Amino acid sequence: MPANFDYFVVLAAMRTGSNLLEANLNALDGVSCHGEAFNPHFAGNLKSDTLLGLSLEDRDADPMRLLKAIRSAPGGLNGFRYFQDHDPRILKPVLNDPRCAKIILTRNPLDSFLSLKIARTTQQWLLKNVKRRVDAQVAFDGIEFSEYLDQAHGHQHMLQQHLQKTGQTAFFITYDDLAELDVLNGLAAWLGVEARLSKLDDTLKPQNPAPAVSKVTNPDEMQDALSKLDRFGLHQPSRFEPNRGAAVPQYIAGAGSALMYLPIRGGIEPVIAQWMADMDGCSTDDLVTNRNRKEIRVWMQDHPGHRKFTVLRHPLARAHSAFCQYILDTGPGSYKMVRNYLRNRLDLPIPGQVRDTNYSVEQHRDVFLAFLGFLRMNLNGQTPIRVDGTWCSQSRTLDGIASFLMPDLILREEELTTALPDLARSTGHLNPPAPGRCAQDVPYTLDQIYDEQLEALASETYQRDYETFGFGAWMPMPPKGAE
Repeated sequence: MPANFDYFVVLAAMRTGSNLLEANLNALDGVSCHGEAFNPHFAGNLKSDTLLGLSLEDRDADPMRLLKAIRSAPGGLNGFRYFQDHDPRILKPVLNDPRCAKIILTRNPLDSFLSLKIARTTQQWLLKNVKRRVDAQVAFDGIEFSEYLDQAHGHQHMLQQHLQKTGQTAFFITYDDLAELDVLNGLAAWLGVEARLSKLDDTLKPQNPAPAVSKVTNPDEMQDALSKLDRFGLHQPSRFEPNRGAAVPQYIAGAGSALMYLPIRGGIEPVIAQWMADMDGCSTDDLVTNRNRKEIRVWMQDHPGHRKFTVLRHPLARAHSAFCQYILDTGPGSYKMVRNYLRNRLDLPIPGQVRDTNYSVEQHRDVFLAFLGFLRMNLNGQTPIRVDGTWCSQSRTLDGIASFLMPDLILREEELTTALPDLARSTGHLNPPAPGRCAQDVPYTLDQIYDEQLEALASETYQRDYETFGFGAWMPMPPKGAE
């Protein structure tokens, strides 16, 4: 038995050359690849309903039985091919197992996409005799290809991140590499197999070796669609901002109502908490909060028909509230160490104590602009200061929330006057109260300093939030009662 691994998996997709790779692996002494072992429709090979003594019914009832059978099969190093649409129950155990060798096979996605469409048209999936080759052209659909590309890239990204997080590596091989004898022998060495290939397997023949433009009936349309794809991520913001957890203890559930608030911190939490308390006729201290995951699940089981919601706030207003509350304010709960860093290391002209006589509205605007510049660096991982939950991207917080619970509703600050009472009525409250407003920022409000430069910098700092949630230019909230 090779020392490097106990078994292997070829992680691939349809029309990437996995059959050819399997043929060359099986040509190595001491290596056996058992085909698409976990294909929902057959076991290993087309029209086969048994593999290693297990029937399809046996495998589907307990896929780990077949995995153990492959791992312990005689004859050396055994493995199988796994596609994205195969039994999902087997993927995580395989990825988590460092004794399983991961071979990741990829191909130019356009070539695999067109090959798949042609195979579906001709029903010719393998070619051993070129005289029997069925020729065909297909129509290229830009939207269909874009969806295919997103799915392929998403799956590859998931595989890569899982290996990174578990401290593993894989042997990456491409469709073109399958024509390189030295590469396949390098794969054998990596697997820990002593055998080497003296020649490549030539049983399978390429089915569609012509250029992509000759495989489609609309080459001009295809080239135009491909030219519009953002291949190099020119419009994709970098994601150096760290992931955030679910922050379950911050969730707030009604004392009597079947409502649960999943906060995105940013100054609006006290308003929502007070509204929930007013609705249940209690104080905010009586609301259900500071619970763990198990206790949250129990609450949900005890409140059938519950609704979970969160609230977005305009990034500029949210950043301004965080600045006023945690940086300018020097009282309890303020971030004094961050404030000192901004003053001493970044030279932000923040007075030691903000007073009416030493801090003008013009100075406030300039200091807040500089703070936005700090946030841009902070979210990009360019400062030694933590990315705090009060100014992190709202999309990151929502990702963390969704890792545990999916909110039923994502509301926005400007629609709360009507949205919250409507939500309450949906859970049985006949006459719910109207919510209040966020406390005004001090010493100056955002509308006193707002200009296009602040908006532009906020848009650059929170680019993903602006894009994801469709934020436009900030507008001050209308006076209460004027909605």
